[in-house]
Amino acid sequence: MKFFNLIRSGNFEEIKKLVKEDPSLLSKTDEKGFPPLIMACYVDQQEIAAYLLESGAEIDARDAAGNTALMGVSFKGNLEVAELLIDNGANLDAQNNQGATALIFSAMFNQKAIAKLLMEKGADKSIKDAHGKTASEHAAFKGFEEIKELLS
Repeated sequence: MKFFNLIRSGNFEEIKKLVKEDPSLLSKTDEKGFPPLIMACYVDQQEIAAYLLESGAEIDARDAAGNTALMGVSFKGNLEVAELLIDNGANLDAQNNQGATALIFSAMFNQKAIAKLLMEKGADKSIKDAHGKTASEHAAFKGFEEIKELLS
């Protein structure tokens, strides 16, 4: 879909024009099941993500695997986009189809700054995923000692 290609390429002006013409684009998904906000966050398009939120995009919209935009940035590591999402009310403890949360993803992918931010904002470190592991247990398994200590 053209709209998602524009998000990937960062064509902000064309995105604004299309959303103004057809606000329903905010709730569409691409061929892989990604809503526009998740796509914008995943490809580090912070200005577009902010615009989508201002225009009414669902902050906790999910992709086909049940991931939210906050989960996506939590393993990618974009702190500014994570802050944008959290400041706009993203659910810190949302779980995907495998029970993973943004905090679990930050621990699994050694994203210390994101893990610290999530903890400061009140993410629940006791949540277990479908494998019965908390974020701290994932960090320990991967050998990420700083995150493990942060989560202890």
